[in-house]
Amino acid sequence: MVASVEERREARNNLALAILVGGIGVVTFTGFLALAWYFAAALFLIFAGMLLGVALNAMTDLLGRVFKLPHSFRLALVCVVLAALLSGVLWLGGATIAHQATALSNTIKSQLVGVKAFLDRNGIDTSYFELGNLATEPASSAAPNGAAPAHALPSAGALASSGGAIVSQTVKLVASTVGAVGNFFIVVFLGLTFAAQPSVYRNGLLYLAPAAHRARAVVIVDRIGETLERWLIAQIITMAAVFVVTWLGLAVIGIPGSFILGIQAGLLAFIPTIGALIAGLIVVLASLASGWVTAASAFGLFLGVHALESYILTPMLQRQALDIPPATLFALQILLGTVFGIWGIALALPLIAIVKVLIDHFKTENAAPSAAVA
Repeated sequence: MVASVEERREARNNLALAILVGGIGVVTFTGFLALAWYFAAALFLIFAGMLLGVALNAMTDLLGRVFKLPHSFRLALVCVVLAALLSGVLWLGGATIAHQATALSNTIKSQLVGVKAFLDRNGIDTSYFELGNLATEPASSAAPNGAAPAHALPSAGALASSGGAIVSQTVKLVASTVGAVGNFFIVVFLGLTFAAQPSVYRNGLLYLAPAAHRARAVVIVDRIGETLERWLIAQIITMAAVFVVTWLGLAVIGIPGSFILGIQAGLLAFIPTIGALIAGLIVVLASLASGWVTAASAFGLFLGVHALESYILTPMLQRQALDIPPATLFALQILLGTVFGIWGIALALPLIAIVKVLIDHFKTENAAPSAAVA
């Protein structure tokens, strides 16, 4: 009887300890999720810097296969070449980019005005689409006798209100510009620091893992790094090919702004599925001003570029890097985009790639003992 009482007491103590440990785990995990939710923008910014560091390190390693130089010299050479390419594009095509961007913006606005008018004529409510008052209406009409219209001079209150609105919009524009430029430099700085000493950050990350699981952490971290490196190199090649084919194809068709349209198509190719759809919509809207034949040709070019990217470049270049079903990727993109906005959409694929590496590792690890027993 005494032994059974002690056993029950030990069982109750074990149960209480298990409940306590489980409760602490749940609270810790919930706090981690809340922290990640609150600082999601900063975490995505850091992750973007890490991706840039991985890309720079991958290009540095590729250069090391040709030139046996120290890592720092190869990284400096890669940065100089990339800076020279960017400066050359801005120097040689800066005026063209600015001119084509302005013309493209005006063209798309005029096409949206035409689409809005067409829908309104056919009894379709366009307020849901928030197209806004894109057409510029005259402020006032002249009087029949040629005299100045009534209330030509605004009141002091109207002037003060307009001045306040102008100042408010200016402050918002400056703040958004400063924020975008600041984020850009933060990503560049993080990418350079990660690429300059990758082993330091790798060893620091592994040091956080418990000693008993450090060997497993080494395998997982190295596999994630290799997967992201292969994917980023393949993605850069794909983006460059989309840019060149779109630019030359639109130039042959005769669509104004072909260079800037090619740039935006290449950049949006970083975002699978959704990026291609947005790029195609912009191309079609920009080509409507040149006639339906030109628009149809541009749409055909978009389908060709999309087929080239989806069925040739991506399977050929990323076959060894990622193997994610398109429907799964699109669904997770929508989910992350809804929760985290543009950051979630843009960085969905590398995040999914990391999760897939973890799942494949543990799946292989669990399958090995089963195969040994069989």
